[in-house]
Amino acid sequence: MINLKKYTTYVQRFVLFLTITSLISCSSTGLRNTKIEAKKNAITGDLTEEQKIEDFIAPYRTHINKDLDNILAYAPETFDKSKGKWQTNIGNLLADATFERADKIFYTREGKHINVCLLNHGGIRAIIPKGNVTTKTAYDIMPFENSTVVIALKGEQLKEMADYIAMERKPHPLSGMLITLDANGLVKNVTVQGKPLDLTQTYYVATSDYLSGGGDRMNFFLNNTGSYSLDYKLRNLFIDYFKETDTLPVSTTQRIITQ
Repeated sequence: MINLKKYTTYVQRFVLFLTITSLISCSSTGLRNTKIEAKKNAITGDLTEEQKIEDFIAPYRTHINKDLDNILAYAPETFDKSKGKWQTNIGNLLADATFERADKIFYTREGKHINVCLLNHGGIRAIIPKGNVTTKTAYDIMPFENSTVVIALKGEQLKEMADYIAMERKPHPLSGMLITLDANGLVKNVTVQGKPLDLTQTYYVATSDYLSGGGDRMNFFLNNTGSYSLDYKLRNLFIDYFKETDTLPVSTTQRIITQ
């Protein structure tokens, strides 16, 4: 005897399968929205709960603002990256500060001195206004989490660095190197710590981890012979430098000269 109930179930499933298949095959465009409706909904907040949240956050905000407003040093003039063709007062300040602080750590750890420091013009995100320099000032000029690294480069790569700076025509913060350009803007001469560049010598360059990875197209850093992390964020380096400096020095020393 045939089980009609079971047979009927099979037929129903087969018909359903054919129906779905037919619908899918007949639809070439798929489902589409043909109408969009919107309406305004009033948002009501529990002011009591909001006040509770504000009361909870307030002490932390006060503590943070107190730390950020802590006076570290004094700026005798405004330090601005937009004033200067090849070097700026803020660029010189940050490059010299990085060179000085990084060199102490690097020598303690590796027994070697840093020869050059190079940062990027675009990495400076604010001015240092004339007056009190605070912790917030360091966060304003360096809002990124970039760390200080030292990269070992041959003289050939330092020549590439000089060519890059000449081509960029930007006042990238530079310390320890003097680049002389000819009338056409090409590199004519390079000295490091007052001595002619030796293409076969190894030099140690302080920079940021962002640039050492080829950021801002500084690809000469990629062809290095060694990399040393100082585990020291640039922002923290600046804060420590400001703490040790009563009045920020204004350096107008030329790092790039055009003949």
